[in-house]
Order: sequence, then structure tokens, then C-alpha cells
Amino acid sequence: MISIIIDATIRAGTSILYATLGEIIIERSGIINLGIEGLMLIGALAGFYTTYTTQSLILGVFAAVFAAGLAGLIHGILCTYFKGNQIVSGLALTMFGVGITAVLGKSMVGQTIVGFKRIEIPVLSKIPIIGNSLFNQDILVYLSILLVFLISFFLYRTVWGLNLRTVGENPYAADVSGIDTYKYRLVATFIGSGLAGLGGAYLSLAYTPLWIENMTAGRGWIAVALVIFSSWSCKRALFGAYFFGGISAIQLRFQAMGTTISAHILQMLPYIFTIIVLIIATIKIEKGSSSQPESLGLVYDREDRK
Repeated sequence: MISIIIDATIRAGTSILYATLGEIIIERSGIINLGIEGLMLIGALAGFYTTYTTQSLILGVFAAVFAAGLAGLIHGILCTYFKGNQIVSGLALTMFGVGITAVLGKSMVGQTIVGFKRIEIPVLSKIPIIGNSLFNQDILVYLSILLVFLISFFLYRTVWGLNLRTVGENPYAADVSGIDTYKYRLVATFIGSGLAGLGGAYLSLAYTPLWIENMTAGRGWIAVALVIFSSWSCKRALFGAYFFGGISAIQLRFQAMGTTISAHILQMLPYIFTIIVLIIATIKIEKGSSSQPESLGLVYDREDRK
């Protein structure tokens, strides 16, 4: 039972983890992207359609990252060069993603593909209780965990990561120091959006290898909340994503066991915890104990530099 729940937790949390990591990169540059839900859907459809037509999962992954990255780049351009409202632009991106995937994916609803297979790691997968659930996963699960440490290393151990955080904290100071603020924000938006798309593709290529309209079911919003809860830390995001994955796994297990608790209440659990997480995060921000980038959500205009 424990092994099954751990396995379900990891698989349910992986798509959220990708999206959260993507949003952390974007927000570290000072841009808020509330379009994660739409980007995940775009990635899910692009990945599924490409794999369905080419029978190549690798091409599907690249298509998902590129399509979502391109859509996110529009948001980045609007918020940097055109000084657009980041909240409005992000919400529009979500609505765009929901709408366009519903239209373009209509003929694909119910179609299935052969998704990513599990890769068993010798010796480690034989560890009692936890071995099979931790070391017998598909390649996208292993990649998501590796990315947690790679992105963390990039942000805190490289010059480019320092420059990106400087842009998010004080774009005026970054500009004076010779850092191309616009370029860093656009690249961060493209890469972060691509990761969100990969989170969506995980759903359609590995978790449930088929296409269903609106299959992300609010995971993008959970990812946005997790960024705040994790204090923009990749390692905390890992535990947060698996926490929500665990809640989803447990509510599905309860339903399978035939509990008398209403299925609607069980399905609400991840979103109830999202609200609780946001309340806790808001309290932390008001107390000044948050690691939120200082210039997050603020429009940067080089002409305003003093």
C-alpha cells in the first residue's frame, strides 16, 4: 500500500513540479506569468499531436516545449517592450490556451498513444517498500528531479543565474551594470514557459497517454501558488509538488476503496489545500519573511532610470 501511494504521489506531482520550476525561472526575472494553466494545455496538445502523427515521443517533448515557450514569449514581449499589465496578459494567455486547445484538439479527444515506459534502475529498485516506487519511473520523472538541482545550481552558482536574480530584484541596477534586462527576461520567459509546457506534456505522454480537453484540471494554478509557498526555491518546490501529488493520490485511493465521503469533496481537496497554502504564503509576505523578488510584477522602463 505504501509503495503504491508513493508511486502515485510522484507521478501525480511531476507535472506540477515542471510547471512550478518554469514559473520560478520566470518570476526570478521579475515577470509574473499567470498563464501557466494555458501553457500546460498548449504543451499537452502539442506533445500529444506530434507524437500521435510521428510516433516519436522525443519529438513530442520538443514540440511541447517549443510551442509553450513560443506562447509564453508573447507574454514576455508584451510585458517588457510594450509595458503591458502582467496580470491581464497572463490571464489572457490562460484563456487563449484553454480555447485554442479545445478547438484544435477536438478531433483528438479520446485518441491514445504509447506513452513513456518505466525505466527500472538496477539494485536501487529492489530496495524494500520504497525501491520500486522511487526507482522504477519513466524518464520524465527522473528528468524533473534532475532539473530541480540543475536550476538551483544555475540560479545560485553561476554568473548568468546571479544576473537573472539581479534583473528580478532591481532591473535598474542590473541595467547600469551592463546586464541586458530585456534579454534576460525574454529568455527566462521562453525557458520557463517551455518547462510549463513540458509539465502539460507529461500528462498526455506519460501520466495518461491520451488527449482530453482541459486535462490539466487546474494544475497550472496550483503551480503558481506553489511558487509562493516554496519562497521561489526549487528544492522546496519539489516537496510542495509531491505534497499536492500525494493529496491527489490519496483522494483517488479513497474513491477506489469505496469511501462514503462524497467524490466531489475528495476532488476539491487539492484546491482547498491550495487556498490554505496561499493564506500561509500571504501571511509570510506581510511579515516580510518572503524571498519574493523585489521587482516582481513591476514594469521596467529604461527611460525611468535615474
